[in-house]
Amino acid sequence: MKKFAPILILIAGVLWGSMGLFVRTLNAQGLASMEIVGLRATVTVVALFLFLLLFDRKLFKICWKDLWCFLGTGICSIVFFNFCYFKAITLTSLSVAAILLYTAPAIVMVLSYFLFQEKLTKRKLLALVMTFVGCVLVTGILTETGNVTAGGILVGLGAGLGYALYSIFSRYALERGYTSLTITFYTFLIAAIGSFFFADMGKVARVAMNGGGNLFFCLAFGVLCTVVPYLTYTLGLQYVENGKASIIASVEPVTATLLGAVLFHEKLTVSGVLGIVLVLAALMICNNKEREKEA
Repeated sequence: MKKFAPILILIAGVLWGSMGLFVRTLNAQGLASMEIVGLRATVTVVALFLFLLLFDRKLFKICWKDLWCFLGTGICSIVFFNFCYFKAITLTSLSVAAILLYTAPAIVMVLSYFLFQEKLTKRKLLALVMTFVGCVLVTGILTETGNVTAGGILVGLGAGLGYALYSIFSRYALERGYTSLTITFYTFLIAAIGSFFFADMGKVARVAMNGGGNLFFCLAFGVLCTVVPYLTYTLGLQYVENGKASIIASVEPVTATLLGAVLFHEKLTVSGVLGIVLVLAALMICNNKEREKEA
């Protein structure tokens, strides 16, 4: 399984990158950002509850003293990250918000150095720089003409921190013996409860039940963009260091850009292509089998 762990994390990044296809459709049907978060969390909880109920009820069991791990992944990561990210979008541009979000790999790397004694190697630092520059080019921030406010930067960095905290708290839960299924279930159970304070779940229910096609679409959104990627990412974390995993998952904006170009005929610039190449090169560096030396 260890040799497939980077692939599992890569799959998570690709599926997260495809989320925009669903979000655009749900936005068009009147759902606001936090309502979409509530929908994702609810579908994930229901799907995993039924799966665990049928196949392995023992995975529901957790120790109350470990509840802080799941509060960390659910509230500090999922809810806090989404709240900050969507707020950043209202205070600044999409490209600026996206780049601030992708400070997450650097935050993960630094926190993991202090919390888990993961080495800061030259290879990881090079991959980190290449990933960040690649994301800058992919999002087109260099041609951004909109205003960048202090408030926008602050909440954008908050989004990056929240995004990073999933890797940190998940690592603690894994070290306590919990499986990726248990971690994902309780993460989104807590996130669903938290999102109810920010979203109109009545509207979410009306949209979801507006015809069989809509219900299937919402279920597919929850399963493909949440259940599967969070399971594969958390499973991959058992064998891949936090810093490397966060860099590999940065294939997400590349996927979103390519899907936008292919499906929505969005313009793919020369700088965007160069950014994609840099991110992919960083992924190759992260997965190089050559022995790393400590920086």
